[in-house]
Amino acid sequence: MFIRNERSIKEFVQLYPIVSILVAIHIVLYVMIDILQLPFAYDLLNWGIGFNPAVSAGEYWRLITPIFFHAGLMHMLFNSFSLVLFGPALEQMLGRFKFSLAYLLMGIAGNVGTYIMNPDSPTAHLGASGAIYGIFGIYIYMIAMRKDLIDQGSTQIIMVIFIIGMVMTFLRPNINISAHVFGFVGGLALAPLILIGVQAWSPWRTQRTRRSDKEGIQFDPNRWKKKAKRKKRITTFLWIALGALVLIGLLSRINIL
Repeated sequence: MFIRNERSIKEFVQLYPIVSILVAIHIVLYVMIDILQLPFAYDLLNWGIGFNPAVSAGEYWRLITPIFFHAGLMHMLFNSFSLVLFGPALEQMLGRFKFSLAYLLMGIAGNVGTYIMNPDSPTAHLGASGAIYGIFGIYIYMIAMRKDLIDQGSTQIIMVIFIIGMVMTFLRPNINISAHVFGFVGGLALAPLILIGVQAWSPWRTQRTRRSDKEGIQFDPNRWKKKAKRKKRITTFLWIALGALVLIGLLSRINIL
């Protein structure tokens, strides 16, 4: 469910346009603010960063805009990688509109929770982690209530990564705990509504359908063994990549907000 089988970036963008747009926004904003250091980009950051006293003063857009900004390279990469890994299946299952709406609402839930817990906080906050944890919330609901939508292997991946993420949330400094928790709760609350009528999705079946007209019918008596070996290699690489990112997050002094 979470193993990427797309043959190119172009195919990934075609299959998952919303995830692709969100990641592109993360990258573009990071490049403009942290690398190019454009003056207007700093003005944009100051206008959109989460700041509770400003929300109290009526700047309610700050409950939305912090979702798209990040505090440095590793923060941006960590959240973008999580979105690329866990977002595509949900985008295909829900459809573009429902996925976009759910993502924004879960991100807003994280920022609203941050405001409710400490409306007078002088500390600014930013990051897509509230929405990411909302995605986890939807998957946890599937695991508990809609087992027909998620396979056993994906369940194990979700549970391991979710547990690691929550442990990091409460152990590391400079973490916006409220955003993580309220984003997750937002995902749990939305899941029963947005999953009505949703059926399980297979990325392999989707891609085979798109390619069948061009490739024709080919028979290989060893195809199932080849697929199993390829899936094992991809899974191994996936876990290595996840382990590396988690290790970086644990050892470095980055703000994963």
